[in-house]
Amino acid sequence: MQSTNIRHLLHLFRIQALVIFCLAIASVHANAQFKGKGENYNFFDFQSKPYYFGITLAYNTSNFRPFRSEEFIYNDSIQTINSLRGPGFNLGIVTNLKMGKYFDFRFLPTLSFTERNLNYNQDAVAGVRRQRTVESVFVELPFHLRYKSEPYKDRRLFVIAGIKYGFDVASDSRTKQAETLVKISPTDFAIEYGAGVQFFFPYFIFSPEFKVSHGIGNTLIFNPNLQESTVLEKVLSRTFTLSLHFEG
Repeated sequence: MQSTNIRHLLHLFRIQALVIFCLAIASVHANAQFKGKGENYNFFDFQSKPYYFGITLAYNTSNFRPFRSEEFIYNDSIQTINSLRGPGFNLGIVTNLKMGKYFDFRFLPTLSFTERNLNYNQDAVAGVRRQRTVESVFVELPFHLRYKSEPYKDRRLFVIAGIKYGFDVASDSRTKQAETLVKISPTDFAIEYGAGVQFFFPYFIFSPEFKVSHGIGNTLIFNPNLQESTVLEKVLSRTFTLSLHFEG
């Protein structure tokens, strides 16, 4: 039931994000028709602000990077372990503080819905498989530094890098059912990097952005009584995110 609800929310989010993205692109095209070559009409209005806020809508795909333990070599039932990407979406708030002409410090508290899977192939010939699906609702606290290029016709390229802390408020690692499942820690730390472009409008800044997150902490909660756990040494998280920022 939970999986159905998350996928339904994701379907609605895709429709809303697509509509907003199309409207934003149409505005970019219309706004460009009134610009002279190399002129920045709207940029200078935002350049004078030391800080500003906004909202974020994002689509993400997440998976695990499993590392096999020595026990995997000696087991005779599990043949392979892999992870498939699952879809999700983010809703967040943008806080942007300028640090000189080209740098920004950004704090983006976010509510992130994700789905990740661990697949165990127990018989390569017969195709017998077990899947551990982890549906999460993360409260994420990313801190980023952003470097921006010179503006051109109210547009500006940028790159970002930073760290992120996340806590899964929907984790099932503490439930009784989890005793028969591979446990995944509700806490995660990650490094992030990405790039995007700013479009300056009279009343807001539209910034599409892509971002990659690499977990740096082992999220596996080891269970010596569960074979699916003992064949793993550690499990790291991986996420790709496509964001639409609206700031002003």
